Amino acid sequence: MRHCCETMTRNLEYDCDLHEDPFDCGDAVVFYSAKFDEYGLIIHDGGSSTLCIEFCPWCGTRLPPSQRDAWFDEMERRGIDPWDGEVPPEFTTSAWRLSAGG
Repeated sequence: MRHCCETMTRNLEYDCDLHEDPFDCGDAVVFYSAKFDEYGLIIHDGGSSTLCIEFCPWCGTRLPPSQRDAWFDEMERRGIDPWDGEVPPEFTTSAWRLSAGG
């Protein structure tokens, strides 16, 4: 996956020796969700919260618009309840967007 700049890529690819999950590591600051094509700053509160961002904090490039609403719209269109755990595998990655041309 190509990101807007080397610094964004370096931060997204940060690999901590002590923490497997970036949400557990205070040195991990940014997260990318391929499912939603969404970037966010990690909120280190013990959970997996992020603050969605529209611009790269390092180079200022406008980031792609989040596809979160489109994802939920597609789930509803297909009659899938995303809260019951029966989400098709292609909807856990960017595959759903790419197959639709997005």
